[in-house]
Amino acid sequence: IFKFLGAISVDLGKDRIKAYLPTILTPLYRELNSTYAEQDPTLKNLSQEIIELLKKLVGLEDFSLAFSAVQKQANQKRALRKKQRALQTVANPDIAARRKLKRHKNKAETRKRKIEFLRPTYKAKRPRSHALKDLAMVE
Repeated sequence: IFKFLGAISVDLGKDRIKAYLPTILTPLYRELNSTYAEQDPTLKNLSQEIIELLKKLVGLEDFSLAFSAVQKQANQKRALRKKQRALQTVANPDIAARRKLKRHKNKAETRKRKIEFLRPTYKAKRPRSHALKDLAMVE
């Protein structure tokens, strides 16, 4: 898709690309600022190359205006999601509590995995299976 965006922008030319510049820059910006673990470095390099191509094609001033608009929109979306999450914590405390428990459980599992990776002889305690307890009719 990034190669397609680069080809379309070159094909459209300097004058006609300006209207589509924010639309083209949005996925490129998202890829450059992504922080997820399984990130592909070739995609990041490709998006950087296409951004440089667009900079040369459109000019620095027009590019900067469009890029700052995309950046501002992304930051607004991020802030809105954060605000909604905070509101959901107040509105639905049971959902928030479940999310928090899940996050703490994942954190503990990650810590155990990391310890086992760093010290292979050490075996972290794993949660016991409570299959029999779950089946029992305890009141």
